[in-house]
Amino acid sequence: MQREAYFDNAKLLFIFLVVFGHLIQPLKHDIAVVDALYQTIYLVHMPVFILISGFFAKGASDKGYLVKLMKRILLPYFLFHIFYSVYFYVIGKSNWDSTIYDPHWGLWFLLSLFSWHLLLIVYKKIPPFIGITLAFAIGILAGYIPYIGEAFSLSRTFVFFPFFLIGYWLTKERIFRWKTRLTQSVSAIFLAAVFLVSYVTPKIPAHWLFGSVSYQGLDMPVYGGLARIALYGAAIMMVFALLMIVPRKTYSFTTLGKQTMYVYLLHGVIIQYARQANLLQLDHNLDTIGLAVISVAIVWSLSSKWVMTFTQPIVEGKTELFNGWTEGRNKSYRYEEKSS
Repeated sequence: MQREAYFDNAKLLFIFLVVFGHLIQPLKHDIAVVDALYQTIYLVHMPVFILISGFFAKGASDKGYLVKLMKRILLPYFLFHIFYSVYFYVIGKSNWDSTIYDPHWGLWFLLSLFSWHLLLIVYKKIPPFIGITLAFAIGILAGYIPYIGEAFSLSRTFVFFPFFLIGYWLTKERIFRWKTRLTQSVSAIFLAAVFLVSYVTPKIPAHWLFGSVSYQGLDMPVYGGLARIALYGAAIMMVFALLMIVPRKTYSFTTLGKQTMYVYLLHGVIIQYARQANLLQLDHNLDTIGLAVISVAIVWSLSSKWVMTFTQPIVEGKTELFNGWTEGRNKSYRYEEKSS
């Protein structure tokens, strides 16, 4: 698939929303504007990130697919689970859980991503409208089963799978056909309206946005399905609004969109330490701009080549960058020896 600047811009924007949302999460009760911003981000940031992941899952029929999938997704999950277990202990995080079936923080995404690819083997044989409708129905009904929760990321797998499936069936031609000046303007206005509504209305309990708890655990055992339908509706509109405002132009930072998995897996090192050491605080609304700048810096630094060089073995199971780095250093040493 030929790379489009649009999709790298999209992935970069969406991973920024993930990092920024995680950065402001413990501070959301300090200032009303940040609380509204947090809710707005959490309504859409994972659905749209998952949709883009589904868009790039077109190779689901390739030979050796499952083996590649295990190497690309499950191996990093186990390695990062061990890493974060040790890291959380070192920084003194008291509520960490070392059980392999209970994903640390953002690692749930890897378990769910593996499951979504497996589900895709079946769902890609079903007509898109029927399959997507079925996926939404299962996502709604799953909340009524109290045994489906955070373990093995089962709840999130079912709740967010419809967005992965939509992304799989989505084509760039369709996106670009919808992307007009009118839809861009309407989308920007709509997203601003969602933020304003989030600011003036009672806040949605955060666990509703996580998709990891049953309706019984959310104290809505009967009407929880209706609440999830409403959240699905809001998320779908926000997802496509974001897709409309992403630019197609190539920028100096566009290539960073290729490294979003590095950012996703590694940003917890910075943010969890900052939380544990109480390094972040908000005194007034303008501080939010500073946190946004910090989020940009995190995304940029974790997308840099030197970070990728030393973490590629655990993120991708490859050593190409490290081998290239060592070969470059060896050539440099040999050249210096000859010169001397």
